[in-house]
Amino acid sequence: MLKRRNKVNRYYQIKITLIGSNPVIYRRILINPEICFPEFHDMIQDIMGWEDDHLHLFRKGKKYYRDSSDDGFGNTVDYWDIKIMDVLIKIKDKMIYEYDFGDGWEHEIILEKIVEEEEVFNIQCIEGAMNCPPEDCGGIAGFYNMLEIVKNPEEEEYEEILEWLGDDYDPEYFDLEKLNELLKSYNKIVKKTKKK
Repeated sequence: MLKRRNKVNRYYQIKITLIGSNPVIYRRILINPEICFPEFHDMIQDIMGWEDDHLHLFRKGKKYYRDSSDDGFGNTVDYWDIKIMDVLIKIKDKMIYEYDFGDGWEHEIILEKIVEEEEVFNIQCIEGAMNCPPEDCGGIAGFYNMLEIVKNPEEEEYEEILEWLGDDYDPEYFDLEKLNELLKSYNKIVKKTKKK
């Protein structure tokens, strides 16, 4: 008697790295390559720990992928119907996700490999390190400046920065289990529709 094979699903293993971070702030995920960019943006916000308070775009080469209803850049492609697999096609393909054009948070997104899993999901985080910087702290340089200030109670801005970061902010904090619990909500997502 022939054994029935379980259906195998294809996923991208992607590494998302906050450019300029040292020690490196990163997340390694498995993601359904048919996810479109608006949903991918939402996922990155949760994966990294951002609050989605600012504009964003994806960039590969000289091409920008974003919501075209936002004020545009030059060579902009409306991203509403574009899937991850339409842009990241082969192993080692890269793109940039930029969030908050004032602070300029750039994330390198690289397709590391294509894996097969019997389990069905849209996204899972399999590894990561370090906490996300707080919003509106002045980019990567501002973030590391804040961390230096809170090491020295004699610093003039010590109290202000400590209040900004909060008592419980730990730059080394990363909880894989808690993040995956949050990401479970994406396993029921319905494709977003463009705002009119």
